[in-house]
Amino acid sequence: MSETTSSPRLGERFREALGYAAELHNTQTRKASQVPYIGHLLSVAGLVIEADGTETEAIAALLHDAAEDQGGEAILAEIEERFGNEVAKIVDECSDTVITPKPPWRQRKEDYVAHLHEASDSTIRVSMADKLDNARAILRDLRRHGPQVWQRFNTSDPHDHLWYYRSLLDVYRQRSDSWLVDELARVIQALEEEVGPPVAATV
Repeated sequence: MSETTSSPRLGERFREALGYAAELHNTQTRKASQVPYIGHLLSVAGLVIEADGTETEAIAALLHDAAEDQGGEAILAEIEERFGNEVAKIVDECSDTVITPKPPWRQRKEDYVAHLHEASDSTIRVSMADKLDNARAILRDLRRHGPQVWQRFNTSDPHDHLWYYRSLLDVYRQRSDSWLVDELARVIQALEEEVGPPVAATV
């Protein structure tokens, strides 16, 4: 069901960002699949919109991986020119690195979690939506395909990923009372139940 409004919150800038994101990520797919990557970007933008995000936040959600995956600082500068400083700032703060080659996985994730304490409220909203969509995808694929899912990532230990999502959740709980936090907590709990406890090392 829907209603109409005389003052839509999403205007020409958002429509331009849709096309720009589709162009940037045209040949990119989700890890270990043929699913177009734009599906993830649309899902993240949808979550931001449902969480009462602004048009600027929704645009940043569409572009949150652009600098990290599609050109680093040059793309970030182009985003700022086309969509403004605030969008570019959110995209920058949502990127765990814009450097190639990327630093080691654990270092990147620790740095990302640490910097979220100082990130803007807008960045937190986009980041929460991004991680919720990712966690949902992992849980869905884990239930469908089993533990081989972890082989698609830079680290294949599921407990590394659980550490990361738990660390993110701790920050999100400090920064936001959004329903996105509660939903992410439920997905993480379900992931923990699927994965089980770490296997004790034998002596």
